[in-house]
Amino acid sequence: MRALLEARGTDVIAVDRVGVTGEGKPLTVCDVTDIHRLHAVVSGRDIGGIVHCGAFSGPMVERANPNAMVQVNIVGTANVLELARIHSVGRFVLCSSTSAFGNTVSETGPATEPIPEDVALRPSSVYGASKVAGEQLVSTYTQQYGLDGVSLRISWVYGPRRTTDCTIRRMIEDALAGRPTHMPFGRNFPRQYIHVDDAARALVAALDAPRLPRRIYTVTGGTYLTLGEIGSMVARFLPNAEIDLGLGSDPVDDVQGRFDIAAIERDLGFTPAIGLEDGIRSYAKWLSAHANGIS
Repeated sequence: MRALLEARGTDVIAVDRVGVTGEGKPLTVCDVTDIHRLHAVVSGRDIGGIVHCGAFSGPMVERANPNAMVQVNIVGTANVLELARIHSVGRFVLCSSTSAFGNTVSETGPATEPIPEDVALRPSSVYGASKVAGEQLVSTYTQQYGLDGVSLRISWVYGPRRTTDCTIRRMIEDALAGRPTHMPFGRNFPRQYIHVDDAARALVAALDAPRLPRRIYTVTGGTYLTLGEIGSMVARFLPNAEIDLGLGSDPVDDVQGRFDIAAIERDLGFTPAIGLEDGIRSYAKWLSAHANGIS
């Protein structure tokens, strides 16, 4: 996303807890829980918009430390919203998650599909609940303080520089290393992936939109495939891949039906540009190059 913004001439203050990106570019070091440092970062600057992606990323992260999840994902979001309010930021975009929906498939079968944004949310993890809380904070700041805020519920992201758990990356890296991929679940488990570049484009579209007919949008890559089907796709590109998945659901993920992305297509002009096959193929080339020390 930084590259997209800088390529068009937008000045960007990129903030993270570490000092350098995966591309070797410098970052402004700051933790979202440090409200004083956040204000120091923007002091004296005219901030046109904030894209808030600073959070624990995924229900598999910090499962044994729910208090940390609350402090980073909820209190941290409140801190950045305060920053936006006090400094009169023009647009605030929250990187939320489809984990906010929770399980959409029950014992009686799947919910009506495709699933729109305006359904009852039933998060099944503290991570999912933290995203619901963040969305509600954005909505409340919009109503109470006039902040121009929007939340994007982004599905599972894959692609270059992802560092947290990613099944697609694991399958590719195992194949490149000549290792088999064995998982006790997933063959019939659906997951909706989106390439990191498409996720970045969606966030920029929300940042740029002249008006926001909605305050919450769902964003996926437009596919609905099982991990078994995705594994077969990886094996087509990497013939050495040996992928063995058992039946059943991911124990730390929700069972979800296909999400409706018509609203973001209609209102913000965003459609996913990178098909899953093309995305996996290019990701495999990227991982292979970086495994061999090629930048």
